[in-house]
Formats: sequence, structure tokens, C-alpha cells
Amino acid sequence: MPVPDLGVPKRTIEIIQKYHFDFQKKFGQNFLIDTHVLEKIIHAAEITPEDMVLEIGPGIGTMTQYLSCAAREVIAVEIDRNLIPVLQETLAGYDNVTIVNEDILKYDIGKLVAERNQGRPIKVVANLPYYITTPIIMGLFESHVPLDSVTVMVQKEVADRMKAGPGSKDYGALSLAVQYYAQPYLAANVPPNCFIPRPSVGSAVIRLKRFATPPVSVQDEGLMFRLIRASFQQRRKTLVNSLSHAQDLPFSKEEILQGLRQVGLSESIRGEALPLTQFAALADALAIQKKMD
Repeated sequence: MPVPDLGVPKRTIEIIQKYHFDFQKKFGQNFLIDTHVLEKIIHAAEITPEDMVLEIGPGIGTMTQYLSCAAREVIAVEIDRNLIPVLQETLAGYDNVTIVNEDILKYDIGKLVAERNQGRPIKVVANLPYYITTPIIMGLFESHVPLDSVTVMVQKEVADRMKAGPGSKDYGALSLAVQYYAQPYLAANVPPNCFIPRPSVGSAVIRLKRFATPPVSVQDEGLMFRLIRASFQQRRKTLVNSLSHAQDLPFSKEEILQGLRQVGLSESIRGEALPLTQFAALADALAIQKKMD
């Protein structure tokens, strides 16, 4: 297998110029040009020779080369068809890589895991543009495909939100959703000069290690997440007002107040003060009320 030759500015620029590649803003394309960061990602993702890795957005194949050397097999899913000829060249000598030209949000990961990994959990590695980070990560977790971990390069502020706790300015619906499914670990902060073209903001590598079972038990997972989303739509409102005005929640103000009393919460509390355990308890209390109505 060849030694990875991408991950340095000179070679990346050569490839971009050879193919007259135009960066697509709609795909949020920024290519890594720092070998130390690439090594940190491989280390954080804990890739072993037994692993199947799903890489989302391989770009010109920089990370893919490193993943190929560390893993048993790599499936690289790239949405931009203009990058497929580039990938076919840069990954020519890496015979454990399969290039797939697909939108990851439409790709059948469950089928891939069943057919290529005997149903065993896979590891996901990705460099994600801001606008699609949450849909991709939540899609991976909510689909319940066998996942060991998701290691992603995201905007620094998104990584901060994923690992934030109650009471902080970064704490919100994304924090709770991620922490219900996985343990977040911030592996590295990555400045803009590590990319071509340079993004306007800093990035971070975060690993989300999937829980075998969620850290809280809740009767109705869907209801809990509807409560969470409604709680943060208007942060300055009290929880009672946020939930009673939410269109997708069938509870009156009195029912919500009763639910809060049942779980020992003040009627003046805001959503940003509640940990996951209390959202789960409130969801259970409200679900029981509805059954009794």
C-alpha cells in the first residue's frame, strides 16, 4: 500500500490545479493540509486493522489515505461527482477503499453494515460542513445502525455545543441529543490555516463514542426530544411558557405545571437549567398524565 502523500499544501494544490477543481460552497469544501491533524483524527477515532470505516465527504482523498492504512476497509461516500475522478487517482493504490458517489442522507448504511461488516458496529469519520452537521450526526444516531463511534471535524462552536452542560451558553437541544446517544470527547482544536481554502472560523475534532444503552431511561423517546426542542426555541422563556406554546405538544399549561411539580421542578425554571435526566423524568410524568386523561 502506498505511503499517504496528501495532507501537505504542495500536493493538494497540484491535484486541485490538475483537475481544474472549483470549490463548491454548497458542499462546504475545505481540504485538510496538516499531517499532524490527520494523525490526531486517526488516533482519536481509535481505528484498528479490524475496523470498517465509513468516511463521509472524502474530498480529494486526504483523510481516506490515512484511514486506508489504519483500517481493514474504508467506504468513502462523496456527494460531489466532480471529485470522483480525483479520488480514483489519489486512491488508486489503496485496494481496501470503495468510493461511493452518493448523498449520505440517502445512503443505506444499515444495508452496508449487514453486507460488508456482518452487522458489527462500524466507525464513522467525517469532515462536515456546518449546515449539514446536525442532520448527518442525528441521522446516524436516530437510524440505530450499528455504530461504535463518530469522529468528526466540525466548526468549533458546534463541537462546544455538543459537549456543553446545563447552564452554559452553548447548552441546547444539540447537546442533549448528542449526549443521549454518545459520550463526546474533544480531541483537537484546528485553526483555519490547516485548510485549503481557509475557512473563516476555527474547527475542532470531536469523537462521539456511542453508548451501548442510553444514560437515561425514558418511556417515549420521541416525546422527550419534542420537549427538548420546544424548551430551547425561545431561551428566555420559562419552560412552562415554551412548552405550552409549542405546536407539536398536546399539553395545556396546567398539565405542564403539574408535570413540573411531580418531578420537583420550579414553575419559573428555564430549559437551559435541566440536565438530560430531568427532561426524561418530565417526559415520563407528562406521558403518564396523558394516559390517565
